[in-house]
Amino acid sequence: MWKPEPSLADLRYTVEKAGLSPEKLLAAYRQMCLIRSFEETIADRYYIGKTPQFNMAAGPIRGEMHLAVGQEAVAVGVGMHLREPDAVVSTHRPHHHALAKGVPADKLAAEIFGKVTGLCRGKGGHMHLFDAEHRFSCSGIVGASFPQAAGAAFAFRHRGEPHVAVAFAGEGAANHGTLAETLNAAVLWRLPLVIVIEDNMYADSTPKWQALAQPHQFQRALGFNVPSYLVDGMDLIDVWRAAKDAVERARAGYGPSLIEAVCYRYRGHFEGDGEEYRTREEVERWRQLDPIPRLAERLKRLGWADDTTLERLRREAEEEVARAVAFAEQSPLPDPQEALVGVFR
Repeated sequence: MWKPEPSLADLRYTVEKAGLSPEKLLAAYRQMCLIRSFEETIADRYYIGKTPQFNMAAGPIRGEMHLAVGQEAVAVGVGMHLREPDAVVSTHRPHHHALAKGVPADKLAAEIFGKVTGLCRGKGGHMHLFDAEHRFSCSGIVGASFPQAAGAAFAFRHRGEPHVAVAFAGEGAANHGTLAETLNAAVLWRLPLVIVIEDNMYADSTPKWQALAQPHQFQRALGFNVPSYLVDGMDLIDVWRAAKDAVERARAGYGPSLIEAVCYRYRGHFEGDGEEYRTREEVERWRQLDPIPRLAERLKRLGWADDTTLERLRREAEEEVARAVAFAEQSPLPDPQEALVGVFR
């Protein structure tokens, strides 16, 4: 989503109208730095033992790995409006959503490494995370987040609780029938549900213009009388403003909303992806819209931060990630008998 940067006057007006303070934007910046550092560190550890010939089963982190580097503004822009009792259901690309919801980085890292100190005692891996305390879950099944989050929203409404459920999904998942079914039920039952579509333009390696007759999901949602937003997913402020309206509306009992955030992942669909479906020039063009330096520049323009402050926040985030990954690496693997615990027999 290419658009010129706002003038300083327009930027000041936007943040003031949105109710954004220096503290909120600096916290958002630190959180995005934390997510970026976490995923880049995981990527670094993931390739240990997997070269020169890529072997997904080798190394300290085994199996597939889906990272969301570049999409941090979507997770943080939504997550800042959520409370601990609210529920988030994510996808096979879940780390940024988990961290934005408050899932501890050390337990998240330990789960990715398959360690007993992880969220699921090392059994879930990176695509099947579950944190009951922070009401976060995800699934490797594409399109599953819509009905699962609707189920949480139904429970909140049935019990009269002022909580909100959020379903994150990609634009490829939005082409599944579960989206239409969920939208229909959510409207009929006026569920406190917010659906967030991260449109990074590729469902695995398939460009959306080759698979979608209607390229925008917000227009589909409008057909169900669902208030919908199309936002710049590389712009934290743009996402924050739409999420504020959607979450407040759901919490007040007025039903579901949908946010379509146009964004871009800088790494492949999965680690080891050859990425033949897109050009290096395309990736570099989108790197010019990197949400982290973009927000940093706006903070400086507003006079709310200088380079020293931003460097301190980046360093704090990186140190937190280093501690989390060290905890994961030093934690023990599960005992083999753990395989029989928590299993229906």
